[in-house]
Formats: sequence, C-alpha cells, structure tokens
Amino acid sequence: MSDGLEQRLALAERLAREAGAIQRERFESRIEIRAKGAAIDLVTEVDHDCEEHVVGSIEREYPGDAIVAEEGRGGDHPHAEWRWVIDPLDGTTNYAHGYPRFCVSIGLESRGATQIGVVYDPLLDELYAAVRGRGATRNGTEIRVSQEEQIGNALVATGFPYDLRQTLEDNLDHFVRVVKSVRAIRRDGSAALDLCYVACGRLDAFWELKLKPWDVLAGRLLIEEAGGRVTNLQGAPAPRDGRETLASNGRLHDAMRRLLSRR
Repeated sequence: MSDGLEQRLALAERLAREAGAIQRERFESRIEIRAKGAAIDLVTEVDHDCEEHVVGSIEREYPGDAIVAEEGRGGDHPHAEWRWVIDPLDGTTNYAHGYPRFCVSIGLESRGATQIGVVYDPLLDELYAAVRGRGATRNGTEIRVSQEEQIGNALVATGFPYDLRQTLEDNLDHFVRVVKSVRAIRRDGSAALDLCYVACGRLDAFWELKLKPWDVLAGRLLIEEAGGRVTNLQGAPAPRDGRETLASNGRLHDAMRRLLSRR
C-alpha cells in the first residue's frame, strides 16, 4: 500500500470514529431538526457538526484533495488526484427520531476509482473498512458475503426515495414483487449500513433507487472486496451517482435482477 493511501486510510478511520463519537454523545438529546427539501428529507445540527469536523480535518491534512459531502461543505476540485465522498450522518431521520440505526460513511477515489471505503456505526462500535485489492474488515477482522443460494431463504433490504409522495418511481412495485419471493425484507433507513451488512453476510442482498454517491461509495467497495457484486437493476455496471443500486452476495444476483426487472 502506498504511503499516500495508507495515510488517507488511517485518517478516514480516525475521522469516522470521531464523527461517530459526536453522534453518540448527542444521540437522544435536544437538537435542531429541519427539512432540506421534501418534508421527509431531514437534516440536523449534528449532520452539520460532523461534516464540519470531517471536512475541516481533511482540508487541513490534504488541502489539494477534492471533497464532496452531503451537506455541501468542501470543494470538488476537478483536477485533484484524490476525491473524498462523505456522508457525515447516514440515517438522519433515524437519528432525529432516536431510532438507533445510523453511521458515518467516508469513501475515497483516485482517478475515478474507489480506493478506500470506511463506514462506522457508533452505537455498535463497528468500523467497516476496505481497500481496493486488499479485502474488507470489521474492527480489523476479515468479512465475507453470505453463502446463501436460494432466493426463498434470503434476507434482503431496501429503502424508499425522499420524493416518495410525488413520484411514481417509488420502489413500491419492486418491493411488492420481492417481498413475495424472499424470506424477509428489512427497511432500516441507512443505505450505507445496509451495504455493510451485505458485505459481512448479515444481509444477502440490497437494492434501492435514487441514492447519492455519498450513500453508496464506501459500501460498494466493501461488498466487492468481501466477494459480493454491485450493479444496476439490470445487471450492468452500477452508476457512480447512486441512482440505481443492486448489491448481493453474488449467488443471488441473477435471481434478484430478474425480480427487479419485471414490469
């Protein structure tokens, strides 16, 4: 591993833990909450404080790196070699309601390819990390996707878009088809954690529409390095912007693709 990559990995892991500590300390306390656009798309002061801490630290350590963060802090320099993609608090609605499923997600690209993915769950104290070509870990122990081959035995997860109330592309048609074919579906409100759970075998598959790069960048690398597969719903390479994501242990990918491709 190059010095630049190793140092950035160490920084990503440290900042994920530090932002997670902010979340843990202020969880279920009185915080400011507001809607960003749609009434169900929330942001809290904790989102902003975590982003300020993570982005500010990266800017001090690597002022030439590009940064894309959910709440808008940072600069996406078009010619930078390194690009950080950050969700300072994935699962904001959960956090705002005191529902204990949320995390910090940090991905790092070099020349258009994701090289590092780090996701931290502060309540379970689980740090997921992956480096391209070097595998994926949880708290330093290697993780692998599940071995499940039967769609009827699969535990899968999904989510719904923030414009659910205004659009016909709401994922409900996919949900109805899949729920009748798998063992169970979970909808837990944090795509980044759902992807981690596919990577470590807690879930067998995940799909969602209309996500953003900061929701999926780190988790996609974790799944790939843990032996899984990530595509769009038709099985083609997944768009990097997150608008269409199907992730699985690989063994169930074609079965999930067939379910999600039906009309």
